[in-house]
Amino acid sequence: MTPRLDAIGMVASDMAASVTFYRRLGFAFPEGAENLPHAEARLPGGLRLLLDTEETVRSFRPEYRPGTGGGAGLALLCDSPAEVDALYEELVGAGYDGELKPWDAVWGQRYAVVLDPDGNGVDLFAPLPTPAGE
Repeated sequence: MTPRLDAIGMVASDMAASVTFYRRLGFAFPEGAENLPHAEARLPGGLRLLLDTEETVRSFRPEYRPGTGGGAGLALLCDSPAEVDALYEELVGAGYDGELKPWDAVWGQRYAVVLDPDGNGVDLFAPLPTPAGE
């Protein structure tokens, strides 16, 4: 038997806020998910993003205490450097915290970080064009 990655689970302090945020990024949560204690969005390739309320997690882990973010993060590949910039501006314009403005990273990507409602980093990145002749 070989375990395989099937889902990424995150705890949401406010399910509606988290579902709204991730829907803006293209995650297809079903209608009504913002009112549920557990929500799932299937991702391309079959992977799933799972969100559980703090109360749900405490139902099986009574000692659970929320952190201050940074406990999990997602890295989302964008189609182009321009999409990184546009998506960052859209999210910050909608009131989400931009942790790192878009920049051309030394590792060859346009790169930015926005925080979800629980302070988890969501990296937005796209490969930079390679100069002609390389």
